[in-house]
Amino acid sequence: MGVMKNKVLVVALLACAGLPGQALAKDVVVSDKARALQASAINLDTHLDTPALFGQPGWKITDRHSFQGDGSQIDYPRMVEGGLDGGFWVVYTGQGPLDEMSKLKARDFGLKRLGEIREMVAANPDKFALATVAGDAARIKAEGKKSVYISMENAYPLSHDPTLLSYYYKAGLRMLSLVHGSHNDFADSAGTAPGVVTAREGLTEKGRQMIVEANKLGIILDHSHASPEVFDQMIALSKAPIILSHSGAWDVYPHPRNLDDKRLKVLAAHGGVIQVNSLGGYLIDTGATPEYRAELGKIYQSFGGRRGLDADARKQAMAQIAALDAKYKIKKASFDDYMRHLLHIIEVAGWQHVGLGADWDGGGGVAGYEDITALPKVVQALLDAGYKDEQVRAILGGNTVRLIETVQSLADPAAVKAALD
Repeated sequence: MGVMKNKVLVVALLACAGLPGQALAKDVVVSDKARALQASAINLDTHLDTPALFGQPGWKITDRHSFQGDGSQIDYPRMVEGGLDGGFWVVYTGQGPLDEMSKLKARDFGLKRLGEIREMVAANPDKFALATVAGDAARIKAEGKKSVYISMENAYPLSHDPTLLSYYYKAGLRMLSLVHGSHNDFADSAGTAPGVVTAREGLTEKGRQMIVEANKLGIILDHSHASPEVFDQMIALSKAPIILSHSGAWDVYPHPRNLDDKRLKVLAAHGGVIQVNSLGGYLIDTGATPEYRAELGKIYQSFGGRRGLDADARKQAMAQIAALDAKYKIKKASFDDYMRHLLHIIEVAGWQHVGLGADWDGGGGVAGYEDITALPKVVQALLDAGYKDEQVRAILGGNTVRLIETVQSLADPAAVKAALD
């Protein structure tokens, strides 16, 4: 599979292994008030990597799975239990070489993943519905279904032919990030692969043009995974507010994937929204050493050569990572650590500019917040912190809906019509 490897195999199943059983400083008891408040809100998560599971042998979105059983964190039964109304389902492509053959492979991989998302919706019309505009979230919830907005994490599939953006838009794409784990044709990454030169220019000319085209179509621009310089340039160039679909607070834990307080305030001033990530390595110092990472890499390699893993293989992967974590005494982040980032960001950026993007099935999840069934705990924790009903509803999804509406209101009608014709 090379660079287009299944993200769940190398991130979610493996990095999440060993989370169950970690004690919290205090557990959260969800009240009837919190459950009623959540039920009245639109609950959206802006970074669902679950499409990476759609092609795995024996895995179905309509079956109830468990984190302990196969490492997965989202499926329809658990969405119902946790109260998640939907969100942005990700077309993710791992960054690879920038030669033309690799770009063509990335193009094909992205289109395949896009097709898998649409096929999932088409196969389950009683449970899911494609969402493309802000009002769809409330309408689909009222119909008793789950909303499927589509996003792209890493514009690598567009590198060979950037005009494919119009095709993706017609197929439902409404959010776009330019870059992932290493620099590409469009922008600099917050973290790069070994041997990659780190000092570049932020946005490339190709990236700047992609921002212009995304603005014309009303596609939300996502800064998550890009460098701080890209943030500054994107804010200056974009005619519409931007999002960070799954990021944390640098001033709580200085990880390159997190945003500092100064930029959080700039984001808010420009009408943007940051969705808080629950990937443990972004929340705390886990104590991972170069030796640990080297051994982890070997396990990644041993499970990275197939399109997907069956249930038994996934359990084997999880067990190997759990043993490695125990060997190196890797610290696991907790729900308290997650809330520390969320509450800090709310305080700095303001509740109108914060949401949830836990990175489910893409590496997210902490002790006490292992899958989407635990979402009501966030509602209770926000109430316990003193936030009002209106503010909690905004954080759960209202701010995301507002951002979709704002970005689309600033689109070029002629460009939208041309893309849809």
